[in-house]
Amino acid sequence: MARKLDKAPKDFGICAVACAPIRIKPDDTMEMVSQLLFGETIKILQKKGKNWIKIECTNDGYIGWMDPKMLLLITEKQFIKCKQGLAYSVDLVSYLINGDVNTPVLLGTTLPAFDGMSLQMPESKLIFNGSAINPEVQKPSTEMMVKIAKKYLNAPYLWGGRSPFGIDCSGFTQVLFKIWGFALPRDAYQQANLGELIDFVELAQEGDLAFFDNAEGKITHVGMVLANQEIIHASGRVRIDKLDHEGIFNKQTKKYTHHLKFIKRIS
Repeated sequence: MARKLDKAPKDFGICAVACAPIRIKPDDTMEMVSQLLFGETIKILQKKGKNWIKIECTNDGYIGWMDPKMLLLITEKQFIKCKQGLAYSVDLVSYLINGDVNTPVLLGTTLPAFDGMSLQMPESKLIFNGSAINPEVQKPSTEMMVKIAKKYLNAPYLWGGRSPFGIDCSGFTQVLFKIWGFALPRDAYQQANLGELIDFVELAQEGDLAFFDNAEGKITHVGMVLANQEIIHASGRVRIDKLDHEGIFNKQTKKYTHHLKFIKRIS
């Protein structure tokens, strides 16, 4: 008997490459506003020709334009399956193996239906050769998350970036907290609306998020608090600096670079 074809509309997609740009307009020369990592999913909002689709990221509601060739287009039923049993890669770079084909993936990659050795994509089962965490099974400790955060050290700053080879401040905290099991919005000012306010820098704990504003009082920067009143954040590159009630004190320039607005505890 011939196999019955699934004619359900493919209104969703899953990222099938290590890192895919999301752009502000449907053109390769336009500003990159965010990125998808392998295994992250989107909903298709609009199609423009064969080369562009307007998408909404299902993890944070972020909207932009993508080239569909970097995605595997899927049905709603397949999308639901792709959101189950999620684990996240914690190696800087690792590989997915499908026969004699290797696909490189990055720190923070999403691994759908991960069983400890393999993950299930809609059209294939892939072997994963790295280390991963499933926060629903065993939530990582704060100490472990600090170690993961430090793997990004010296990653270059990239507006819209979410990978260890180019990342911005809120992309950095968003991916870290995804691994930790918390879904944060994409931008720093949105992340600032979450969590419990910490009154004094001295009461901050490792894993808290510190937010910084500009002269107009708008939140423009975020980083994760470390021990001994230090902060890890993406500014020029991912770096560790001192944090006090004034803000971030750059160890190299011996100057304050960001004005502290407040600190929030998410976990």
